[in-house]
Amino acid sequence: MKYGIFFMVVLTVLLFTTVGFTADVEIALEAELANVLQAPMEIADDEQASDGKYVWVEGEPAGHERDHQGWVEFIINIPEAGKYALWGHVIAWDGNSDSFWVTWQPADPNENAQQTQNKQFRWSVVHGNNWHWDRINHWLDEGTFDREWEFDEPGETVLRIGGREDATKLDAVFVTSDTDAVAAGQANVRLPTDADRKLQVEGLAVDAKGKVTTTWGSLKKAYK
Repeated sequence: MKYGIFFMVVLTVLLFTTVGFTADVEIALEAELANVLQAPMEIADDEQASDGKYVWVEGEPAGHERDHQGWVEFIINIPEAGKYALWGHVIAWDGNSDSFWVTWQPADPNENAQQTQNKQFRWSVVHGNNWHWDRINHWLDEGTFDREWEFDEPGETVLRIGGREDATKLDAVFVTSDTDAVAAGQANVRLPTDADRKLQVEGLAVDAKGKVTTTWGSLKKAYK
């Protein structure tokens, strides 16, 4: 019997050890707290948005007066090498206001997608007049396909989400190493908490599974 108890203890330790090493990286970011906010992308208020704010290129659906202008940029320190996916908390009114440009360096090349209009970096946002989660994708001529980015080593990365069509709204971004999830619930997506916002403002990022806190580039403005 004592050997059976010993075996169970060892197995439990091994299971906890395995879970600890395979925990997903999870980082929740507020769009309005981006390191760079380039006009005409601007911060707007909405009590239904995370912490009451979001970013967009202001305009009416089908306006197209300021398409392909403005962006937000996040400096994110990836704590470990591997593959990552991105989810956005968004509103997209209709087919005239439902897309952004997205590049994440160094996995993506140093390319201004708003100028080149490379379809590899085109994100077709799922329609919805209420805030909802959407995984960032490739919007290619043959359809949309979930994107994933692979980083060869941990360290600083630069995520840029640029305006493509007026009136598409971005509230928050969720970074995860779970690239297999195809639904928000599967990916354990969540809005930023007060703790996440504090970490983002102070130049820190930490995943939700208790990994060691990692530093990243300091924000250019203080959270208000």
